[in-house]
Amino acid sequence: MSRPLAKGWCPGAYKPMMSGDGLVVRVRPMMARLTLEQALGLCDISSDFGSGLIDLTSRANLQIRGVTEQDHETVLNALADLGMLPDDPELESRRNILVPPLWTTGDDTEQITHDLVSRLGDLPELPPKMGVAVDVAGAPQFANDSADFRFERSTDDALILRADGASGGRPIEVETAVDALIEMANWFVNTDGPSRRRMAAHTAVTHLPPEWQASLPASPCKQLVPGKTALGSVLGVEFGQIEAKKLRQLITDTDATALRVTPWRLFLLEGVDHVDTDHFITAANDPLLTTTACPGAPLCPSATVETRHLAHTLAQRTTGPLHVSGCSKGCAHPRTCATTLVGRDGAFDLVKNGTPWDAPFKTGLTPDTLTTALGEL
Repeated sequence: MSRPLAKGWCPGAYKPMMSGDGLVVRVRPMMARLTLEQALGLCDISSDFGSGLIDLTSRANLQIRGVTEQDHETVLNALADLGMLPDDPELESRRNILVPPLWTTGDDTEQITHDLVSRLGDLPELPPKMGVAVDVAGAPQFANDSADFRFERSTDDALILRADGASGGRPIEVETAVDALIEMANWFVNTDGPSRRRMAAHTAVTHLPPEWQASLPASPCKQLVPGKTALGSVLGVEFGQIEAKKLRQLITDTDATALRVTPWRLFLLEGVDHVDTDHFITAANDPLLTTTACPGAPLCPSATVETRHLAHTLAQRTTGPLHVSGCSKGCAHPRTCATTLVGRDGAFDLVKNGTPWDAPFKTGLTPDTLTTALGEL
């Protein structure tokens, strides 16, 4: 089966999307980092003009939920005052850039990213959900994350640019990285890539120039987990949803100097050695780190079932990764998972080792019968 077409678009600050609880206003932090003032200010904006909930997205962005249409301009002004709307409004949606959370000032990650941001206007018009991973801080970290153009390290530690879906990449230098990206983006447009919407779908049927596949990427590294790093402490966020007041309290209690966000439902508090909290995930083996659930009903109009309370309950009873999706689009985890529960007409379908739109193993399950069904796997 093919994946159902997702409705709507990736929301931004200037072009929010209406959801079941109001407007979703997406903020794209530069270099995936918020200063102390920005982090506290974002929490206050969420509490004052939203629902008090902030989403940490799979693209390392932050979403203020529950904003009314009347308050949207006020929110924009408040974000601008914090320096969190650095882009020309016409270019904001193009800044879909993943950077590794442990980048340091002046390194290749920062240089390439700043060059790319300064030249977003030189890119051709691309499908709205296309993105770039500046994944050059050692072995690739974003192999399982959405990106269409991938700056990576090769097996001999050289810089390469790889089209998503291709086995190899093109050797580059820091100074020529963005030029190479613009050339690849134009190739994508000129070879009818936009009709396929994403790079991997395009490279599956369209031949890249051979010299663009000359270097193999290094093997991916282990994913970051909660714990201490050289820059500070990493914590997890259950289902990627943060209560603004709890985050604000955590930042002030720990004397954090800044906040960094990731696409893995993890954030990093700079300058913090140890965190003691019941509101965020601190254990690297917590099953909630491998449990995914979309907002579900009533927050999403496509969903017919509640998702997150159920996912929280089942996480302790399920072996291996679990995905609870409000519908077959699978927005929270649009890929294969060991166990997937898919809402349909108020009940659940069970998919084993598949995607939410694959043929189910069982259908019509209720919350009361799910535990028994999962126990039979």
